[in-house]
Amino acid sequence: MALLESGEMYLETIYVLSLQSSSVRSIDVAEHLGYSKPSVSRAVGLLKKDGLLLMDEMGYLKLTEPGEERARRIYERHTVLSKLLMRLGVDEETATEDACRIEHYISDKSFDAIKAHMRKYGTESE
Repeated sequence: MALLESGEMYLETIYVLSLQSSSVRSIDVAEHLGYSKPSVSRAVGLLKKDGLLLMDEMGYLKLTEPGEERARRIYERHTVLSKLLMRLGVDEETATEDACRIEHYISDKSFDAIKAHMRKYGTESE
């Protein structure tokens, strides 16, 4: 299923917040992204409909297995691309912002080639 960039951003945000806390709510997502509560509510509804997210009776969000897998992949792209750009001399703020845009459009083939290159030349981790 095709997921728009905004949907990927929500998944990635919920994933990152869930790494920091076991309880993530829509308000946490709204605050983290700087979005309105109605916007987040709409996105949460769409992600639930697509089977990527669950919300319990207390309003806590939990990624489904496919949702978490997708979010983990997006987050990996973000972190790898950010590191690559910084190693190329781009300042951290610009690298992070650019990686955030690139991560949604780069093909699996190109991303896998970048990871292989970073592994081969010892630049995969700090």
